[in-house]
Formats: sequence, structure tokens, C-alpha cells
Amino acid sequence: MSKIKTVAVVGAGTMGRYIAQAVLEYFLRVNLIDISEKVLDSACQMIRDGLFKRVESGKMSMSKVDNAFDCLGVFLNLEEGVFDADLVIEAVSENLPLKKEMFKKLDGICPPSTILATNTSGIPITSIARITNYRERVVGTHFYNPAHLIPLVEVVRSDYTEKKVVEEVMSFLRSLGKKPILVNKDIPGFIGNRLQHAITREALSLLQNGVASARDIDDVVRYTLGLRFAHTGPLEQRDLNGLDVHLSIAEYLYPTLEDSKEPLTLLKEKVAEGKLGLKTGHGIYDWSNYRDEDIVSKKNRQLVRMLEMIETLDHVDI
Repeated sequence: MSKIKTVAVVGAGTMGRYIAQAVLEYFLRVNLIDISEKVLDSACQMIRDGLFKRVESGKMSMSKVDNAFDCLGVFLNLEEGVFDADLVIEAVSENLPLKKEMFKKLDGICPPSTILATNTSGIPITSIARITNYRERVVGTHFYNPAHLIPLVEVVRSDYTEKKVVEEVMSFLRSLGKKPILVNKDIPGFIGNRLQHAITREALSLLQNGVASARDIDDVVRYTLGLRFAHTGPLEQRDLNGLDVHLSIAEYLYPTLEDSKEPLTLLKEKVAEGKLGLKTGHGIYDWSNYRDEDIVSKKNRQLVRMLEMIETLDHVDI
């Protein structure tokens, strides 16, 4: 049973508020901290709306919504927000100097027994931990967006993280119904983002070279790999296909795969043109006729339905 009863989340942006909701759903105390009162107000409203959506999906009873929301405290002052926390999860912008500055502050404020976690998507944890005095208590907890729905969390051990810290964080995440996995080597991107970026680099290359349309490339993933990955990972699938078969294909295919060490021209051009995706109305696709919140809400509903289906699958325990 986890000893963590109070969690401070530093940064009330998209990831911070979703992480807060994930903890609140289990009626644990959450101190949500941000320097902007406007951001905190927005986060509280989104969290309350999110809890009601969990009621709609049958994951929480209406009577429990107020109980969960009552566990939330909001703070503009960092020291006040973290003083009684057993675990602090930093969820500020994905910026190494900013994260280092935040951890230096947290290291000076929090007692040595407080676990300090960073929600970075891929910055090596060691580069953050080494600026602290109590490096052994720093660990990576990479939640995936939306954090209150995606069950998997990557727990990343730095060069300094103590085993008992990793074990306590893993235990805590399991108590939230999450599926934590341990990343033993502190490499950029960890596991999920390395896999995701490898696929995306190849997809962008196919599009840039006119091999197929964006929709057709996406549909290949949605209706083949996506379906398969929901119940069988890439390594398990290789065993099912036969490693000899994979080797024979790899010998002629690997030399032709995209291996650029720099972001592809297509991506750079889109960003330079201000075509950043849904948030600007244009990216790979034209989103100008859609509202951001409608698309996100639809995708979240689809995700909930997919997770419900996946939970019914009879996985092979190897």
C-alpha cells in the first residue's frame, strides 16, 4: 500500500490539471500550484468538468464528484503548496532551464523525505537531478496526455535515484489504477516517445516524398498497426511472425527507411509558416472548420471506449 497521501502538482497547464484529476479520482489530497490565478481558475473548471464526464462514462458516481473535488487545493505560492506533500510532480513547460530552476527551488523547500518527480516527455532525468542536493529522491514520471485516461506511466530512474523511491512511486501509481513501467536507462525520449517519433519520422518522410496522402498514411496505421498494437506489442508480434521472417525482411527494408538525424524539411516548413496543427487551424490537415475543444472531447470519448474494449481482451501472459 502506498504511503503517498498528499500530492503537489506544480504547473496547472494541460498535463498538470489532468494529472491532478487522475489523483483526485482516488480521493487523495492534491495541491495544484501555478503562478497564474487565471490558469488555476481554468484548471479547476476543467477538472470539475472532467469529473462529471467520468460520471457520464460510468467510471464515477455523481455522489463522489464533490468528494473528489473537495480534495483539491489551489496555490499561487510554491512553498505553501508543497510544504505538506509526500510527492511533488513538476509539470511545467518542456524546457530544461525552467525545470532545473524549479527543481533547485523544490530541493531547497521540501524536506529530504519528499519525492520529487518530473513529468518531462523526454528530457533525461539525470540532467535535472544533478543540480539538487538530494539527488536520490528525484525520479521521472512521464504521464501521457490525457493523463487521467491513459493508464501507462513511464517511471524513469536517473543515475542517482534510489530503489526505494522507484518502488514507492510505482506502488503509488498502481494505487491510482495506472500501469507503470520502469525505464532502467535514462535516455532521451524514454520508450514511448522514441517509438512514436520513429513512426512519425517515417510517416512524414512518406508524405514528403509523395508516396501517399496524409489520410492514407494515417489510415494504414489506424486500421493495421493500431489494431494490432492494442493487444500485441511489436516485440511479441515478431515472435508470432517468426524472427527468421523478420530478419529476412529487415535485411532489405532497413537500408531504405528514413534515418535523418534532423527534423524533416516538411515539418520545418509547416512550423515556419505558422501551420502548427489544430491550435492554428492548419497543419498536416485543414482544421479551420473545427473547434479545438470539440475535437479533443471527441478524441477523449473515443479513447474511453477503446480502453473499455481493451480491458475485456484476454491477454496472453508470457
